Amino acid sequence: MSTTTISTSTSQRKKVTTLTFRQKKERGEPITMLTAYDYPTALAMDKAGVDAILVGDSLAMVVLGYENTLPVTMEEMLHHARAVARGAKSSLLIGDMPFMSYQVSVDEAVRNAGRFLQQGGMDAVKLEGGRERADAVRAIVGAGIPVMGHLRADAAIREPTGWIPRAGQNRLGGETPARRCEDP
Repeated sequence: MSTTTISTSTSQRKKVTTLTFRQKKERGEPITMLTAYDYPTALAMDKAGVDAILVGDSLAMVVLGYENTLPVTMEEMLHHARAVARGAKSSLLIGDMPFMSYQVSVDEAVRNAGRFLQQGGMDAVKLEGGRERADAVRAIVGAGIPVMGHLRADAAIREPTGWIPRAGQNRLGGETPARRCEDP
């Protein structure tokens, strides 16, 4: 009987932080980021030197078999975040806040973002939206939690309606996602 041993020792690579991202940007270096939902994938990505690993809400479809991302819960996201955190020690870990985990209220957004760090082992969170999420983003950052924005049509709009934006189009008042994030 043959056995395969997977080494779980981490390299001597320094922990990637948001400051690392800033420094790489200033030097014109690429920033690498991939998505993982489990321990072995995160371990391999970390060992390969990936800068950031996203635990994406796409796990709803890819891992859990849902038709779209809407049904995935905070508990399901945290379960997978913990698995990824056990595998990756150097990469910046980002938890994707699922639908309705940050839209209800600013307080709820901060509480759930904090859960990703406290209970999920993440270093930052990702959420979707534009101006309508500015107060939540400010509050989350004010709580000391790094936020990564994702500019695209919100799942709440895209999935139930089946509408997928084309370049320069947006059903929200004709603005593109980037325009929605500009200061009024």
